[in-house]
Order: sequence, then C-alpha cells, then structure tokens
Amino acid sequence: MKVLGLQLTLPSAVLAVAFATAAHAKDADTTVSKQAVEAKIKYCEVCHGPSGQGFQGYYPIPRLAGQQPEYIKNQLEAFDERRRVNPIMFNVAHVLSPAMQTALASDFNKLNPKPFGGGQKDLVAAGKKIFEEGIANTDVPPCASCHGPEAKGDGQFPRLAGQLPDYVLKKLTNWTKERGQDPAKPDTSAIMQPIAHGLTEPQIKAVAAYLSYLQ
Repeated sequence: MKVLGLQLTLPSAVLAVAFATAAHAKDADTTVSKQAVEAKIKYCEVCHGPSGQGFQGYYPIPRLAGQQPEYIKNQLEAFDERRRVNPIMFNVAHVLSPAMQTALASDFNKLNPKPFGGGQKDLVAAGKKIFEEGIANTDVPPCASCHGPEAKGDGQFPRLAGQLPDYVLKKLTNWTKERGQDPAKPDTSAIMQPIAHGLTEPQIKAVAAYLSYLQ
C-alpha cells in the first residue's frame, strides 16, 4: 500500500515542480532576442494574418497592426489571468514573459498594412456620426472621445481603425460573455460594458462599417 501511495504521489510532485520551474523561468526572462521576437511574430501571424492585418475566416480574428502597446499588454495579461475568456489566447498568453509581451506589443504597433474594409458601405455615414457624436439621450458617448478622432487609440484605449467589421460586431454584441469574468479584477476595458449594452446591433454594424475603412 505504501508503494501504491508513492506511485500516486510522485507524478503529482513532479508536475508541481515542473509548473513551478516553468513559472520561474517565465518570470526570470527579462530580455528577449530579436530572433525570438521575430519567430513569435510569425507564430502570431498564422492566425492574425500577414503583418497582423487580421483574418476573416469562419471566425474573425482581429487586426493587431498599429495597436496600442499598452492595450496589447493589458489584454495579454487579462487572457492569462482569465479576466478575458478565450481558450486559445489563454494558452498563447500564458507562456509569454513580460519582456516578450513588451516586444510583441511594440513590434505590432509599428505595422500599418492597408485595412481589409468589408463593412457595408451604405452604413458608413451613420457609423461615422455615432463615432464622432455618440447617441443623444443615451449612455453612448462619442467613440472618438476615448479612441481618438482617427480611431487610432491612446494608451489603454485600443486602436479601432481598420478593424475587421465582423470582429467589432462579435465583440460588442457578446461583451459580457467574454469580459469581466472576475469582478474582483476587472478587465481594464470594463468602461466599455455600459456602452456595448447601450448600442443596438444595427448601430454596432454601422460603427463597424465606418471603422473597417479607416487607415
């Protein structure tokens, strides 16, 4: 019985040591080589498209090109801590050291491929109006007040210019299901929750259409 107990206990101890070692290695990694960053960028581009331009497949995968570095780092931390729910991105973020997060965020910020477009062109004018003026008598302020007049973002406020319209629609209509899963440690983008809830689906489609063509 003692032998059996040892057999059952030993793998658990080995796993505990392995996870502790991996966590220590992640925290200890304070520098990253250019080659390592380039390799990780290529890995990210498998899903997010060449130059981080986004990918319109069965599921829309967001544009990272030109994104605010602070926002990228905030979201990677949110994925890792499960404050923003996405099983694939949890696995990606969980193995990135702080130094690699910083390097990736900086490199993606410097990219500027042309946007895909793809939003309904007949909705662009209405989307522009909402973006610049908000919606009167509601809790929806002008999007430009946080995201900037050209939708390029600022610090923790993300760039929206050139974002895939289906991605914008999907995120805003499913906000609560993906964000704010841990009320004690809310996502930094929690400010968007009442705004997302205050927009109707046609209004979201209009804003998404406008943003999709911005360079």
